[in-house]
Amino acid sequence: MADEEHLRILRSGVDAWNSWRRQNPATVPDLSVVNLSGADLAGANLSGADLSGVDLRKAVLGIADLRRANLTKARLESAELGSAHLDEAILTEANLRFASLGNAKLPNARLDGAILSAALLFMVDLTYANLTGARMINANLTGADLRHSVLRYAILEGAILVGAKLEDADLRDASVYGVSAWNLTTNDGTRQENLVITPVDETQITADDLEVAQFLYLLLNNQKIRNVIDTIGKKGVLILGRFTEERKAVLDAIRAKLRELGFVPMMFDFAKPTQRDFTETIKTLAGLSRFMIADITNPRSSPLELQATMPDYMIPFVPIIQEHEEPFAMFRDLQQKYGGWVLDVLKYDSAENLVAVLEKAVVGPALEKGKELLAKKTEEIRFRYVRDFT
Repeated sequence: MADEEHLRILRSGVDAWNSWRRQNPATVPDLSVVNLSGADLAGANLSGADLSGVDLRKAVLGIADLRRANLTKARLESAELGSAHLDEAILTEANLRFASLGNAKLPNARLDGAILSAALLFMVDLTYANLTGARMINANLTGADLRHSVLRYAILEGAILVGAKLEDADLRDASVYGVSAWNLTTNDGTRQENLVITPVDETQITADDLEVAQFLYLLLNNQKIRNVIDTIGKKGVLILGRFTEERKAVLDAIRAKLRELGFVPMMFDFAKPTQRDFTETIKTLAGLSRFMIADITNPRSSPLELQATMPDYMIPFVPIIQEHEEPFAMFRDLQQKYGGWVLDVLKYDSAENLVAVLEKAVVGPALEKGKELLAKKTEEIRFRYVRDFT
């Protein structure tokens, strides 16, 4: 139980309390198992204090010094802990539901078994924090620094991890159903094995990557993946060409303009997946595209790319080429064979002028051709009858 003298000083106000701490630096405050709900302790020096089992519901602890404090099983529901210093604090099994920890510092803190459901952890420093088994349902961890943290068996269902830093973090066996995991920063030291992607009351299905987990869940729900494919198919545009400095500048300009027009440009300028060869990867992206743009200026891989995609995908192909250049020899054959969905070659003199007319000269004709092809795809099967020839 709390030391009555310590409690009396604390209730005299933060200034009186901090003054007493300065005068008694060796004294370990004992404020355990007391009711401090709703207390205004902003800026209080509670470093090293025994606050185990304390009731701090709705308390104001902004900028408070809680370094190395023992908050085991503390009740901190809806507490305000913005910019608080919780370095090396012990928060084992503490209840931080709906607590606000924006910009709080928690490096090396122990939060194993803590309840952080719907807590606001925006831009929090959780480096080296022990979050083993922590309940973080719907927690907002946007931009949180979780480098070197341990999140094994943590329940992160519905948590927002947008922009979170996860280098060298250990997320093995964590429950990540419904997690929003965009723009994560990871490295080879990030451990993500056995992430549970299904709700706790369903048969466990696991994945080994947070961002892949989101997509895998869609694959397991046929209706959702159909919607995803339909959406990408309406917006996706595959851009092909050479990635030399000069040529890539043209492709980048096209990509930027397509984004401006509301499309989702896909450009194969990344390392190919380890489980798919070059051709398979290109064909996968082509199958998700509404139309394709291929710069066939000074081609190197373009003949292979077009040969791999044109025969199999009845989608509009828009070939473009720098003025004074000629298409590669095989292109004539491809255009003759698959001219039903290959537009006339568009010549351009500069990236700037091409982008200026991209909507009118590329996007518009491609969408029109797409409508023609869609009508063709939905035509009824035509039949002939032997009796018509007797």
